[in-house]
Amino acid sequence: MTRTGLSDTIAAIATAPGSAGVGIVRVSGPGALGVADGVFRGRRRPSATRGGRFLFGQLVAEDGEVLDEGLCLVFRAPHSYTGEDVAEVQTHGSPAVLARVLSRVLELGARPARPGEFTLRAYLAGRLDLAQAEAVLELVNAGTDTARRQASLGLSGALGERVERISARVTRTLAALQAMLDYPEEGVPDEDREVPLGAAEADLEALVGTARAGQVATRGARLALIGRPNAGKSSLLNALLGYERSIVTPIPGTTRDYLEANLSLAGVPVTLVDTAGLRETGDEVEAAGVRQAISLAARADLVLVLEDGSLPREDLPTELPGEARVIRVRTKADLPPAWTDPAALDVSAVTGGGLPELRDAIHAALIGDAARGEAWLTTERQADAARRALLHVRAARTLPDDLAGYELEEALRSLAELTGRDVSEDVVDAVFRNFCVGK
Repeated sequence: MTRTGLSDTIAAIATAPGSAGVGIVRVSGPGALGVADGVFRGRRRPSATRGGRFLFGQLVAEDGEVLDEGLCLVFRAPHSYTGEDVAEVQTHGSPAVLARVLSRVLELGARPARPGEFTLRAYLAGRLDLAQAEAVLELVNAGTDTARRQASLGLSGALGERVERISARVTRTLAALQAMLDYPEEGVPDEDREVPLGAAEADLEALVGTARAGQVATRGARLALIGRPNAGKSSLLNALLGYERSIVTPIPGTTRDYLEANLSLAGVPVTLVDTAGLRETGDEVEAAGVRQAISLAARADLVLVLEDGSLPREDLPTELPGEARVIRVRTKADLPPAWTDPAALDVSAVTGGGLPELRDAIHAALIGDAARGEAWLTTERQADAARRALLHVRAARTLPDDLAGYELEEALRSLAELTGRDVSEDVVDAVFRNFCVGK
C-alpha cells in the first residue's frame, strides 16, 4: 500500500454491502469536519461541535435535495480511531442513499479510502500496534466465539503487553552485559542474566506454543476422515454434524469423491472431509478416490483414522503421512467388539456414545495447552517473529557474556517486529493488503 496521500481527507462506506437497517459513511483527516458540514444539515454544524457528540439532521445533496435523515458522529483528534478528526454519517442502510452520500462527500474534497487505510492511519498514529491492527481484521472475520475472543484480546493490546514483558527481561540482561564491558572483572550476576533470560525463554516457548491454536481459531482447521470402506466415516460425519450430509449404505465404495461439511467444535471452525475408503481396487474411479484421500490426509490439520471395531482388525493398505496428526477411532462401539485398543476412542454413530469424548479430543489436538485467557499468536508473521526471538534467546544463554549481547539485540529486534515497532514497509503493506475498504 502506498504511503502517499496519508495527509489527505479520506472517505468510504464502512458497512457491509447490501441493504440494512443502518449504513455508515466514514470520513477521516484534517478536512473531515468541514466535509461533514457540507453534507449534514442540523441545528449545529459538525465543525462547531465538541468531540464525542451525536448530531441529528438531514443529509443533503449540493442542490439541497434531502437524501435521508440520519446522525453525524463527531470525533476530534487525537481522540478517534485514526487519531485524526473523524466524522461518521449514519443513514438508513440503503445502497442508493449511501452511494449518494459518499458521492457528495467526495465532491466536497475527500478522496476514496484505500483498503485498510483507516486502520493504517491508526497504526501510524500510534493508536494501535501492528498485532492490534491484525486483530481488527480477525475480529471482522471472526466466525466463532473462540476467534472473537482471541481477536478481542489482540485488539485490547494483550499480545503486545505479553511481548513487552518478555522484552523487558531481555533488555535487563542486555543492559547488564553492556555495563559489564566497562567493568569486566565483575561479570554479570545470575539475577541479571540467568534469571531473566530463563524466564524470557520460558515465556517465549509458551508464546510460540500458542501459534497453532491461534491460527486454527482464526482460519479454522481441516479434519480428514479416513479408513477402510464401511469403517463408518460417513456415519461419523453425519453424527458430528447432527444431520445427514453424507450418503450411508452397506455397499463398500459408496463414497468415491470427497465431501466437505463445516461445523463449530467448542468454538473452533472445522471443515470435516469425508474421503473414499482405503483399499486396493481395480476400479479406476474408486482408485482415484483412494489417491485423493491420501492427499487430503497429508494436507489436513488433523486426521481421524476410523476402524470398524466389530470386525477383525486390519492394517490400512497405505502408510499415513509422516507429519499427520492422528486420532484413532474404533467405530461401531454399539456392536460386540472384535478387538480393543486403549489408544483408540470408542464411538458409536448410532447411539452417540463416545461423541463427546471425540469432540474433546479433537479440540485438545487442535488447541493444545494454549491458555484460554491469554493472547495467542494468530498469524504466521507473528509466529515467525516469536520463533526467531526464541532462537536468539536460547543462543544467548549458551554464549559467554561478551558474545551474548548480539543475540539479545536480535531477539529484541524480532520482538519489535512482532508488535510492529520495528518493521519494514513491505511487512506493513502485506498486513493491510487483506483489509476491506472502510476499515
